[in-house]
Amino acid sequence: MSTQVAVAAAVAGIGAYAIYNLRNRTPPTGRPLFASFGFHSLKVHSTELINHNTKKVRFELPDKTQPSGLSLTSALLTVSFPNGRWLPVLRPYTPTNDLAEPGFVELMVKLYPGGKQSSHIHSLKVGDSLTFAPIKEFGWTPNKHPHVALIAGGAGITPMYQLAHGILSNPDDQTRVTLVWGVNTDSDLFLADEFKAFEKKFPGRFKSVYVIATPDAGSPHTKGFVTKQVLENAGLSPASEKNKDIKVLVCGPPPMEKALKGTKSLFGSAKPGILGQLGYTPDQIHGF
Repeated sequence: MSTQVAVAAAVAGIGAYAIYNLRNRTPPTGRPLFASFGFHSLKVHSTELINHNTKKVRFELPDKTQPSGLSLTSALLTVSFPNGRWLPVLRPYTPTNDLAEPGFVELMVKLYPGGKQSSHIHSLKVGDSLTFAPIKEFGWTPNKHPHVALIAGGAGITPMYQLAHGILSNPDDQTRVTLVWGVNTDSDLFLADEFKAFEKKFPGRFKSVYVIATPDAGSPHTKGFVTKQVLENAGLSPASEKNKDIKVLVCGPPPMEKALKGTKSLFGSAKPGILGQLGYTPDQIHGF
């Protein structure tokens, strides 16, 4: 075992011990559970399979009158010890219910073949518990940007949904939202109904574009992947006056993010991605 591996194992062991002792900690009273950092165990309230590989799991907060305390945008680090593992399995997931909803947090979890955490969460039944800790992601300021582009791939849609919902449900936030979501098949569009409702309720402020790698026969959506042309056709050229001061958020599989954001070498030279080719600057782009 190398020194680096030994150090990593020691740190992981200490972390596992800390989590083991913290996961049943008594929750704070009088304030939202995740208003500050800490590990907390929550019980499953309900589960629902919403497509062929994605499950909606709702967890009960200890105080039914309080929201989670998570801010826009935030994720939850999930911690489990499946099959009696000594070291924990850690994975972040973004809650998809309204952050102001009291009493619950909700996850939409895609099952990956061989995925330790996704398999564990899919196996949970009502009354089972899972340990969480809050993770602050991209801090959103209403109206800071007149237009935000959300580019997602697969299960990377969940932080985009949380942000779009948060923006559109705030009457003081007039930010326009354009969503581009790339998936494998039409059945992977597990939030399409919710986005359709946004378009109906907020015409001119919310627009969704779907790109399907292998679309169904007769699918109305674009076939292929998220390309420069797809983004231009979606109205996301930074040269357009309406896209002045636009912010672009990206979340998806590593190859997709690499294609969009480009790469940097060890010596600092950069190969621009699709967004750079369109004319976006690094400070306009944020990756979850």
